[in-house]
Amino acid sequence: IVETLVRSGAVDVVVIDSVAALVPRSEIEGDMGDATMGVQARLMSQALRKLSGAISQTKTAVIFTNQLRQKIGVMFGNPETTTGGQALKFYASLRLDVRRIQAIKVGDEVIGNRTRVKVVKNKVAPPFRTAEFDIMFNEGISKSGDVLDLATKFEVVTKRGAFFSYGDQRLGQGRENAKDFLRSNPELMNEIDSLIRQKALSGEIALPLDLGEGADGGSGDAGGNEEEA
Repeated sequence: IVETLVRSGAVDVVVIDSVAALVPRSEIEGDMGDATMGVQARLMSQALRKLSGAISQTKTAVIFTNQLRQKIGVMFGNPETTTGGQALKFYASLRLDVRRIQAIKVGDEVIGNRTRVKVVKNKVAPPFRTAEFDIMFNEGISKSGDVLDLATKFEVVTKRGAFFSYGDQRLGQGRENAKDFLRSNPELMNEIDSLIRQKALSGEIALPLDLGEGADGGSGDAGGNEEEA
């Protein structure tokens, strides 16, 4: 299916969600408990050899999501690995390690997750950079959260205690209230966004940024779910 879509040239992006859910035919036709070690890895290796040329010709972006597994018997080093063998790691131009690092709460209600993304491989730009942002339920990636974090980091917005202010304008008490204020006032958010971009272009801001210490998105369980793309 993926090869047909890629070769057609009719689509620009194909998403496989996820590699861990791809089931080889031998596993479908077999019985529960049958040993199928390495079958999925061989399937991925064969598929990627066929797909790589077509992807290059049609300029189609193919995105794979994956899941983590634990290596058995690893005493030293990182026991985490991804499913599907080594071929996908080799063929990928960009690999992202996506982790939920914190739950964002209002009172006892969880309204989103603080997420960290690390570039573990990059053929088109410098790798090993990280980014943090809020993924809010029913919203997605929070632009207001990114703007507030950057503005606070570079003193476009001032933070005194729990209060955020932009000049004489009080944005709110607490990060979530300040984000809500920016969402409700898109013109103000765009103005702050423009100031941040001006500072970045003028060299006042050294990019890329690590905002890990600047974000206080509330309390929650650390280290939860992870996916790789």
